[in-house]
Amino acid sequence: FIYLNIKGKTIWIFRFFSVILHAEIKASYQNMNNKGNLTDERPPLLPVIFGTGFGSGVWPWGPGTAGSILATLIWLGLAAWGGINGEHLQTLTLALVILSTLVGTWATAQLQPYWGADPSRVVIDEMAGVWIPLSLLVPYDELGHAHDSWWWALVALILFRFFDMVKPLGIKRLDRMKGAFYVMADDLLGGVYAAITMVIIKIIVAWVR
Repeated sequence: FIYLNIKGKTIWIFRFFSVILHAEIKASYQNMNNKGNLTDERPPLLPVIFGTGFGSGVWPWGPGTAGSILATLIWLGLAAWGGINGEHLQTLTLALVILSTLVGTWATAQLQPYWGADPSRVVIDEMAGVWIPLSLLVPYDELGHAHDSWWWALVALILFRFFDMVKPLGIKRLDRMKGAFYVMADDLLGGVYAAITMVIIKIIVAWVR
């Protein structure tokens, strides 16, 4: 076991998470032949790890949702146990959007010769997208006082998945474009729409109250 103590709270990180990740990636390799891949060759491991969202993309039932949930859980972990509050959390979340976009574009470009133009197992784009509306939330302010309810994280996740699946307002056009960046771009636009919608909902809720 690995023990971390942050702000007096002990977080237990079990080794079986790494075992599960290894098993998921190994399973994705073993199942390559029957998933419409372009080649029987194995893709490089590092792009697989990042591209599949640390293995969440090999989840057989809704890999995009699995990647989005993982990204939301990472954000919740930073907010609840990481000791990161207020604008610092927002800045870090935006940094995650930028970093995952860059890494995701690179990883996708590496995986496309093996898995096709827009492989469903690549979910780092969903992770980048859902972090956009989450970047607007502040569960705790700089003084540690409660600000945004945790339920807003669920709202952000649901709104992003809606725009990612329905693909309105130009998202589908981006989705049809070729190239590794456009695999990321449609989800980023979906994240922007989710953020705008969430702001509107928050304004309406505040007005009703």
